[in-house]
Amino acid sequence: MLLGLGVLAFGPAFGDDPRYLVAGVGGVVLGLALAWEGARRGWRAWRMANGAALTYLVAGSALAAPQEALGGVLPTLQSLRVIVLGVVLSWKDLLTVAPPVGTASGMLVVPFLAALVCAVVAGTLAWRDRGAGWTLVPVLVLFGGCIALGTDRVSLPAVRGTLLLLVALVWLAYRRDLQRVGATRSLVPADPVDPTVTTVGRNRRLALGAGMLAVGTLLTLAVTPLVTGGSDRQVLRDVVEPPVDLYAYPSPLTSFRTYVKDSTDDVLFTVEGLPEGERLRLAALDTYDGVVYNVDPQAAGSFSRVGDAARLSGAGGDPASGTRARLAITVGEYSGVWLPAAGDVEGVRLGGPRGEDLGRALYYNDDARTALSTIGVQEGDAYEVDAVFPEKLSDEQLAQYDFAQLSLPRVVNDPPVIATKSAEYIGSAAEPLERARSLEQVLSAQGYFSNGKDDEARSLPGHGAARMLSLLDADEMVGDDEQYAVAMALMARKADIPARVVMGFYPDWNEVQDPSAPLQITGEDVHAWVEIAFDGAGWVPFDPTPPEDNEPVPPQQQPKSSPKPQVLQPPPPPQEPAELPPDSAPEAQDAEDREKDLLDELAPVLTLIGLAAIPVVLLVLPLVVVAALKARRRRRRRFTGEPAQRVGGGWSEVLSLATDLGAELDPRATRRESAAALGASFPSGRSGTAVLARRADAGIFGSGQPSDEEVEDYWRSVDASLGELRGSVGYWKRQRARYSPRSLRRERRLRADARRRDAKGADGPPTSSAAGRRAEGRMGS
Repeated sequence: MLLGLGVLAFGPAFGDDPRYLVAGVGGVVLGLALAWEGARRGWRAWRMANGAALTYLVAGSALAAPQEALGGVLPTLQSLRVIVLGVVLSWKDLLTVAPPVGTASGMLVVPFLAALVCAVVAGTLAWRDRGAGWTLVPVLVLFGGCIALGTDRVSLPAVRGTLLLLVALVWLAYRRDLQRVGATRSLVPADPVDPTVTTVGRNRRLALGAGMLAVGTLLTLAVTPLVTGGSDRQVLRDVVEPPVDLYAYPSPLTSFRTYVKDSTDDVLFTVEGLPEGERLRLAALDTYDGVVYNVDPQAAGSFSRVGDAARLSGAGGDPASGTRARLAITVGEYSGVWLPAAGDVEGVRLGGPRGEDLGRALYYNDDARTALSTIGVQEGDAYEVDAVFPEKLSDEQLAQYDFAQLSLPRVVNDPPVIATKSAEYIGSAAEPLERARSLEQVLSAQGYFSNGKDDEARSLPGHGAARMLSLLDADEMVGDDEQYAVAMALMARKADIPARVVMGFYPDWNEVQDPSAPLQITGEDVHAWVEIAFDGAGWVPFDPTPPEDNEPVPPQQQPKSSPKPQVLQPPPPPQEPAELPPDSAPEAQDAEDREKDLLDELAPVLTLIGLAAIPVVLLVLPLVVVAALKARRRRRRRFTGEPAQRVGGGWSEVLSLATDLGAELDPRATRRESAAALGASFPSGRSGTAVLARRADAGIFGSGQPSDEEVEDYWRSVDASLGELRGSVGYWKRQRARYSPRSLRRERRLRADARRRDAKGADGPPTSSAAGRRAEGRMGS
């Protein structure tokens, strides 16, 4: 139950697809079964690790890669490749794919592998370790790890947290009761007890426990909203950068005039199922640098790789709040990475010969409601879009909403005329909708339309700072959607209005005879408009472009002037060359910029390397801890205590290595008896261990303390004997002994037995003389 509560945290990441539960619960069941079998047979750590790896490979195809397996169950080369590579790559994929992540391409490896490993560790501790508290460590690791690898959408936090606390308390109490009853039965003889007394005591304990659990439940339910209600949930996917560089692709707005002038009659794509009056979106642009309006990858709702394209995290709202439609789009002359879509996208079904390739390279932005495929679409590609078109609000309805509080990228290098005209056009308008409508209406009413075609008024393309200055500072504003949409968005941003530019397509619906028939979208249907975010209403479109029939009037012919003859002026005297300042500062600045650029380029690579190294670190860390504990133990034995104790420590070092190599030693045996047993297990070192045992007895029980030279000479002999013991076994057995915790556990068990004997001796009559206790203390290490 405790492990299953941790697996449930993956629900939002997988869109509550039940297959993640099959993978996670399957890993829990197999891990506990393996731990039980290992405890029953007494398997060591290396055998348990091999068993876990074999279980992962055998059951991984059915549970972690069902789509690649034969019939969803039998392993194939593809499924084995997915689960093997998934040990390293699936963690990164899970964090960089937009939820729901789907169940293909190894996404199920994470819940299956995490549940399997934690279940093996938890089951092993539960069945082999008397300290029940340590069993909860892997349980809490799985519980917290699944939360960190999930999404910021909470999955039953109060219920899961309360159940985790209650089940853990009940289980710990149960284990504690088992230990108490077992210890009582071993110490106290079974006497007849009155059944009434036993029943009353049991009922009293049950009532007290139930009351404590009830109080804990109420406190948990009451405290949870106070602790988590006022803070945003932070998960790993919030700090991992999606592996797509949007700046590598040019802004689609730079091609606006290309569509208008060069592809006027070319069929870019055909769309079927688009509701009348709706628009197709290509890209939502939110950052401006004085040259181009572009998409900022760091803005809210950044692009994430799509796992399950048929189930995006878009709208999915109430059918009554909008119109649902399925759009069938067939690409013609259009090409580019941006996929035309519409409305709140719920899913995309990619077809055609390149459908699978497009899906693997598909990214989606839930906030901008736009998608792109890094390999780009081309003629012949086809796909379907499941979309919801929200209900359009009237001005009376929008008037009740304020602007949304968003963190948009800062506008830079815009001309000063933007701020001047923004204040002039808004004027005394105070209400949010009134301010936005003022900008829209002034541009639409006072401006003139021209695409710059041969039969139209002169209108330069582009939307950089110079073009904005020529538009707004002229006697007559002349431009098309590109210039007017950018001008309004920039003026809105200057007035602290959250605005962005959207580029897309829609036909002249007044000229469409049959809206239900497939629509051929041509270059003439390209448009750009502005969206402003309202709190509670979302992004609302605004159209500042003047009507197409509102063309500027050609200026009247002016009479030519008669210039006066000019008098030739003498040339100006030559100027001395100016002294340039030293360029040491620019070189330092350039070096700093290059260093910053290098760090920016290496940051994603270092992040991915760090994520890929997490499983390796988790596997290597226990080995490093064991090696460090053994090194500390050797230093303590060799350099701590009196010379006789250090001699005994040398002999203990030999016994520890023999234990790690697999020898079974009787803790009650004398040193010479232990040496004989070691000689039987390791014949090549029989003479050396026998001599070490006699020298240890002589150094400990002899008169006086050995000298430091004798101790160092004894330890040199110990090192030689250790080398003989290691040389008597193979390479892999030596490595297992190097990192085996067997001797550490044996010493901990012997110390615990000694403490229990001392406790019994303190309560009863003395069982040995003072000299015997001193001798026993000198023999210990």
